[in-house]
Amino acid sequence: MSYLEKIEIIPGVSWVQVSATDLKILCGCPADIVKHLMKKGLILGKEVNGVHFETGPSAILLSDVPLQNGHFCNLAEFPVLQMLYRQGMILPNHPNNTGVKPLLLGISEQLRAQLDYIYRGNYGLVSKEEIMETGIPEAEAEAMMRMKLKFAFGKIHHSDDLLEKLDVGEEYVEIRDEVYVRRLRLNVYEFEYYGETVIVDLNLPSRSGYAPPYQLGFHQIQRDYFAIIHSGEGDGWDDNRPCMASILSFQGKLYLIDAGPNILFSLTSLGIAVNEIEGIFHTHAHDDHFAGLTTLIRSDHRIKYFAPRLVRASVTKKLEALMGIDEKRFADYFEIQDLEFDEWNYIEGLEVKPIFSPHPIETGILLFRTLWENGYLTYGHFADIASLDVLERMITEDETQPGITREMYEQVKANYLVYTDLKKVDIGGGMIHGNAKDFAEDTTDKLVLSHTSFALNESQKLIGSERAFGLIDVLIPANQDYIIQRAATHLQSHFPQVPLSEIQILLNHPIRSFHAGTILLKQGSREPFVYLILTGEVDFILLSRNIHHTLSAGSIIGEEACLQQIPELATCRAASPVQTLRIPAILYREFVRRNHLLEEIEQMAQLRTFLQSTYLFGEMISHPVQTRIAQSMALFPFKEGDTIPTHRGDYLYLLKSGSLVIRSHGMTIETLNTYDFCGEDGGLQEVSEFEVVSETASVTYAIPHILLNGIPIVHWKLLEALQRRIGISSQK
Repeated sequence: MSYLEKIEIIPGVSWVQVSATDLKILCGCPADIVKHLMKKGLILGKEVNGVHFETGPSAILLSDVPLQNGHFCNLAEFPVLQMLYRQGMILPNHPNNTGVKPLLLGISEQLRAQLDYIYRGNYGLVSKEEIMETGIPEAEAEAMMRMKLKFAFGKIHHSDDLLEKLDVGEEYVEIRDEVYVRRLRLNVYEFEYYGETVIVDLNLPSRSGYAPPYQLGFHQIQRDYFAIIHSGEGDGWDDNRPCMASILSFQGKLYLIDAGPNILFSLTSLGIAVNEIEGIFHTHAHDDHFAGLTTLIRSDHRIKYFAPRLVRASVTKKLEALMGIDEKRFADYFEIQDLEFDEWNYIEGLEVKPIFSPHPIETGILLFRTLWENGYLTYGHFADIASLDVLERMITEDETQPGITREMYEQVKANYLVYTDLKKVDIGGGMIHGNAKDFAEDTTDKLVLSHTSFALNESQKLIGSERAFGLIDVLIPANQDYIIQRAATHLQSHFPQVPLSEIQILLNHPIRSFHAGTILLKQGSREPFVYLILTGEVDFILLSRNIHHTLSAGSIIGEEACLQQIPELATCRAASPVQTLRIPAILYREFVRRNHLLEEIEQMAQLRTFLQSTYLFGEMISHPVQTRIAQSMALFPFKEGDTIPTHRGDYLYLLKSGSLVIRSHGMTIETLNTYDFCGEDGGLQEVSEFEVVSETASVTYAIPHILLNGIPIVHWKLLEALQRRIGISSQK
């Protein structure tokens, strides 16, 4: 009989359990992994002596690296919450509270990072001084800390008080009950129990991500003047729906309200590319509203980040703990635009008012409005609010004790009931979420009940309504074509020296929509059109060279085959619902000829093709950005045995031909071939970690690091590569 069992959950995540013990180990913990465990039946409801609770893991094995293929690997916040509260491991007098704490396994760097990240996830800012550093006056900071301490039952505990940890190295170490584990190599571990062994590999397959736990279908979303696209109504435990979120469409531009787990999957389902997102409004830093930030980094420009300084400080400190990077680096990935609490902040015609909301971590509810024919129209987004019953029990007039004042309670109650034309509210219940009955007297025209994993009961149905994923509430319809405006902007970006009158020749063609999965261009065929992608994402597939990457809005497909009048070089397939400008090939050739663009386009196309073949630049980089990079590329040849000058930190090197080796302390940690890169550490830290040597005669393209600083997806991939290489180096 076998006692040691391994179950594959999703690629990069496994479950190991020992039937003779209570040990159940979750190996890997990306976003929404708790929902996958529910789907697999590894988390189930249970009752003992009249107490209802859940089963689930008792330990978590962490990834050696915090990022893989651009995605967070170690998001233990919700699995730990599930163990502590839903399993009852921390609850007094609970049948599952045996004195055994949840256990984290892994290498020391990731153990410490997770403990710090969970600490920030539980409490956000942890002192009056940290709160005051964001510009909050001392008296208000003291009131916030009193409230925070009340939510924390009087004391802020570090994660070490709640969790146990076990540092795993090359030698077997005992976990519990004669179960042992050791690290074989980067992200590969072996478990042993009385001679039985299983091996777990936490590495994600190349260019893949973590699968979502639900299906959403596909929707073609219109861009309106002022509208709300409902992109999430569940909570962190709802295994059938995304977490509470919305997308605000204003004057044709798209803004996210929060970024929860699997947000890329949601955007793809809605036919929205990351590059189309103008900005994000952020309420707070709990994982079900925070975990998707890395998705927004997968853009070729810095997306605008809107939040009060108080909320941003909480977010950046949590990201710093999770990633081990200075919180100041947040500005490398986002264009920060701080908002003022309790004021209408003007953002290009849209006005937004954040209002401080009592919660264990720094949180703001958000009001959005814009002026129209009969005055303002307003949307309220009330995520992660506390119920009035909970807040009333927190009232104390003793300023030396944790709690809130009656004045704060009354102000919060008034804030909840402010009139809006449309309002989405959290009704998740419990100690830190809202209650529908608090809005029974709300005069809002449309009240949407959200942030719950349960169906609405009869009393809730009398108070508010529900929204399915992808539904749109239009507050002000569009009376202009934003898609055509987008097409004009993209074409002017492609051809900045061409007169608008010439651009109009291309613009005066039909917009064509394609369902997800439709082939736009097929390799080997002769197509009569080229397409400018306006919305959504397109897969570019060339199997003969093992190229499969994603093209986003602003890219032109079919251009090279059109200009050379040859069969299509690759297959282009809609990865999501897509809208395009369809331009006849014969007209496009004439446009290029009469504007004397052929030589420049062909030269840039050759370099763009090389860039698209690389992991670093092949995904979500629009053609204008690729062209800007291509214009900066310089050829650098090296002889066998030459050292590539990565230590200077000026350039990133892309290998065009030959081979390079990366060494650390005299040991080879990686061999590079065509399309690979080196020198990433030069742009990320002051001292180079590695020596790079030309193994054969080699030719590289050198790209100035300063040019890459404004391209978040590239910067993020460089950081991931550096962390992976440091991890391999530390193992040798």
